[in-house]
Amino acid sequence: MPMLPLPVVAITTIIALRSQQRIIRMVEEQKDPMEPPKFRINQKIPRAPPSPPAPVMHSPPRKVTTKDQNDWKIPPCISNWKNPKGFTVSLDKRLAADGRGLQQTHINEGFAKLSEALYIADRKARESVEARAQLEKRVAQHKKLEQEARMREMAAKARQERAGIRKRDEDEDEAVKAREEVRRDRLDDIRKERNIARNRPDKVDKLMRDRDRDISEKIVLGLPDAKVRSSETQFDQRLFDQNKGLDSGAMDDETYNPYDKAWRGGDSVQQHIYRPSKNIDKDVYGDDLDKIINTQRFVPDKGFSGAEGSSRGSGPVQ
Repeated sequence: MPMLPLPVVAITTIIALRSQQRIIRMVEEQKDPMEPPKFRINQKIPRAPPSPPAPVMHSPPRKVTTKDQNDWKIPPCISNWKNPKGFTVSLDKRLAADGRGLQQTHINEGFAKLSEALYIADRKARESVEARAQLEKRVAQHKKLEQEARMREMAAKARQERAGIRKRDEDEDEAVKAREEVRRDRLDDIRKERNIARNRPDKVDKLMRDRDRDISEKIVLGLPDAKVRSSETQFDQRLFDQNKGLDSGAMDDETYNPYDKAWRGGDSVQQHIYRPSKNIDKDVYGDDLDKIINTQRFVPDKGFSGAEGSSRGSGPVQ
């Protein structure tokens, strides 16, 4: 193929390029150290093949028995409400289809516990009734024996009264009661003497003297008789047939003065009993009692030398 002549402009460009020289240097681009990596890390790796499946071990085939056939026999579904074709279904087939034979009846244990509890309660009730009957029988027998003994005692007492014989037991009981009363009075006297001797030693002699007095002397002195214990109301006969008092007359209606003078006004037993002795403190404390009484309180034992004695004021401090 013949070469065509180049135009003048192209020749000029080639000459200019040949006349210039260029040096190209290859350097690595500066990278940012904080810039995240650009390569992908979420690539999905294919999984390894799974383990081989477990071998299924089959037992050798066995011959089907009649029992297995009956167990695997499923009764047909028979409805208790619908029979559109009018088939006659036997009763055993209907009960077999109902599934009652497959249900297991379970009896609750509470029935057994209830029966046992009722049996125990009935037995205890019978025992309690029998024990109550035996107790009532013994009580009735005891009452009967007591009544018979009482009747025998009444009969014996009637025979003794008819025969005019007094029982010795009654006399002995009366004697015992009398002795008990005397013993009780003696104990009261001993207790009274002990209390008086403990509290009022100076009254012991007077008490012994009053106790040994004759009853006539006590009446003259007007001493009360402490041994008289009577339920009847006692009156002083000297108060009767007097010309003074409410029934004597010569008195206003508003005046109430049944007594002419005070009873034991001057010399009363209470004054002698409750009045303390004059010399009892002196006998106990001696001369220290007078010293304590005559001691001036709130006064210094020794006064200041050269000071005048201060007189006590008659009024309050101002």
